[in-house]
Amino acid sequence: MARGRETARTRHPRHERRGEARLPAVAATLTAIGLYLALPQQLLIAPRSVLPALEVLLPVPLIAINPRRLTRQTRTFRVLSLALVLTIAAGNLAALGLLIEQLVYAKAADGRSLLIAALQVWLTNIIVFGLAYWELDRGGPVSRTQQPRDELPLADFRFSQDENDDAVGEVADGASKTSDWVPTLMDYLYVSVTNSTAFSPTDTMPLSTRAKLLMAVQGVAALTTSLLVIARAVSILHRRTREPSGRRPVFG
Repeated sequence: MARGRETARTRHPRHERRGEARLPAVAATLTAIGLYLALPQQLLIAPRSVLPALEVLLPVPLIAINPRRLTRQTRTFRVLSLALVLTIAAGNLAALGLLIEQLVYAKAADGRSLLIAALQVWLTNIIVFGLAYWELDRGGPVSRTQQPRDELPLADFRFSQDENDDAVGEVADGASKTSDWVPTLMDYLYVSVTNSTAFSPTDTMPLSTRAKLLMAVQGVAALTTSLLVIARAVSILHRRTREPSGRRPVFG
């Protein structure tokens, strides 16, 4: 334990770091693709395989550049990374718009499938905005580990580790200033989860205008989905309780 604390106090040059692992981002992307493929046909704006095929092709050159660790970045790498996130986001926001229409106008018989689809859209919303925060903050995952801290672009988010250097020892030893800590994909996914459940920042504050805009869009999308799902579920239960007595009761 003492050795781990001592290591935390030692600041290593950022260009000597191994870089963030590639696998978590690939897993998150594949999960988002799988959720899209499982959506009902009425929530798709194009043939089912079009967007997933594009989302599978875009990461290929990214993986070729950084197969295991994110240590190299080119202009092409940056453009492709952002294009991938935008593609997933566009497909999911379009699905959300169609979902809202379906939840408002669909028949009660379609209720169950639409509620499941709403959960898929909500989960994809968490993944895609987590990826967006991860790609944008402080120049992206490569910059955060490979550039000296004083050369990083301005931060989009302020994590609790960024201000814990004056706390008690066991907290301060893991702070950004003390240990040269940087956020990883899991940290941004956590921000995305809390924004989609609390509909506001929790322990991580947005600093830039684009970060605030993204969090606002995500929060409104998550809140709209939640409210419509609740309203639809209540409507389904209300209709079933008013069915003729000859049918099976809802809670029987």
